Amino acid sequence: MLTAKEFFELGHTAHSKLFEPDKYAWEALKQIPSYLKFRLKPAILGELTGKPFISNSVFIGRGTIVEQGAMLKGPAWIGENCQIRSGCYVRENVIVGNGVVMGNSCEFKNCILFDEAQVPHFSYVGDSILGYRAHLGAGVILSNVKLDHAEIFVLATDGAIATGLRKFGAIIGDRSEIGCNAVLNPGSVIGRDCIIYPGTNFRGMLPSNSIVKIRQNAQMLSRRQKGEDSAGSSPG
Repeated sequence: MLTAKEFFELGHTAHSKLFEPDKYAWEALKQIPSYLKFRLKPAILGELTGKPFISNSVFIGRGTIVEQGAMLKGPAWIGENCQIRSGCYVRENVIVGNGVVMGNSCEFKNCILFDEAQVPHFSYVGDSILGYRAHLGAGVILSNVKLDHAEIFVLATDGAIATGLRKFGAIIGDRSEIGCNAVLNPGSVIGRDCIIYPGTNFRGMLPSNSIVKIRQNAQMLSRRQKGEDSAGSSPG
């Protein structure tokens, strides 16, 4: 039924109450704002390098390092032993587990990251859930809005499933790897232990233990050296 247990080991998050056993995994995205409103107790227990911006609606766990240049607007709940690198932008309603890497020029909004997820470089993670040890290569974009701003459907094997959401990026299962500069279109659902090759533009649902490859036709030509052109010709 595409419940959370099909994608995630719930022991790898301190926030398993967000996921109901008989509902689709993405239903948890709707619960994040109210969950944080009633459960978040702001505190900074980690280490700050320099002077990052941290609002008064952020919890940061022990052992987490927040570098100068990071901006945490919140509400946000950051676990223990995380790396929040310079240039990281954490917007509203973000829940992060332990041992997570949130990198330079990465933006996060209304999302859940399980323990040890890694988003180290130049990525957008909006309205999405990343499982345990999920990894996004540099430049991965989880697109969360359709061009016509209509409701997002999940393209499952037995038909399209209405989500009731107009903003929904992706579900990425435990240990799945998304290659550099890949784009996951709104409503993408990736199972556990999958690999999506760099540069892929993906839409739909990918079963666990799957690989998505792309092929490009490339030509290798010999470059002419200076002086090889006939006299009087101009390069162009």
